[in-house]
Amino acid sequence: MRRQAQDVDVVVKGPLTLGLGELQANLDRVYSYCGRDAEGCTAEVDRYVHTVVQVYRDRHAPPTREAVRVVVRTAQYVQAVGASLGASAPVPLFSRPMVADLVAVPVLDSPQAVKMLGPAQAKALGLSEQEAFDLGLANLRQTLPPLMDEARPAPPGQIGQLVGDSFHPSRLLLPDTWAPLAKAQGGTLIVALPATDAVFYIGEDSANAIWRLRMLVSRVMAQAPNRLSDQLLRWTEAGWQPTPP
Repeated sequence: MRRQAQDVDVVVKGPLTLGLGELQANLDRVYSYCGRDAEGCTAEVDRYVHTVVQVYRDRHAPPTREAVRVVVRTAQYVQAVGASLGASAPVPLFSRPMVADLVAVPVLDSPQAVKMLGPAQAKALGLSEQEAFDLGLANLRQTLPPLMDEARPAPPGQIGQLVGDSFHPSRLLLPDTWAPLAKAQGGTLIVALPATDAVFYIGEDSANAIWRLRMLVSRVMAQAPNRLSDQLLRWTEAGWQPTPP
């Protein structure tokens, strides 16, 4: 790990525990693997060392404008982050109202994690709050595949889905890109964002269809560790509108 990390301080902190700067690397899993498979041990250790060093480098890499994105969170989430830092802490992140209880929050994307972009990071990039939002949305437009390449029109009785990507909900911040899907569904498009990596949608507005979507949202939120919102949103040419309970 010292060879890989080069100028970063690597120390032995205890049994099966290394310190890489302020990062702690636990070797329990690698130790157990090597006990089961001696032949594959060297390759597994190499993979582990590479992963740990990459995590450290990503954490300490200076922010770049290309990494700026915008995600969807709840107003309660933003308030909780602020409360966790204490009343005397600086504003931890920017946020803008979106619709209902949802807000837009600029972030920095990396292969390992999505990190919130606050005033300090924006200053380092030479961005104002408005410029951070504008750049994040522009980067989303440039990097996200066209919606119709990933979302199929939902026929009657079925629920469409976009799952497994932390920027799927961010697509709602680009409401104009949903127009082709709404048109393909006869003009009706109702969506839900129960988790930070999932969007579900229907192409009908009957009471039964909306009830089924709400039931799915309830099940997902009961199980997902990254819950977002139980709010249903209807697409209109003027933007997203809350669907009454």
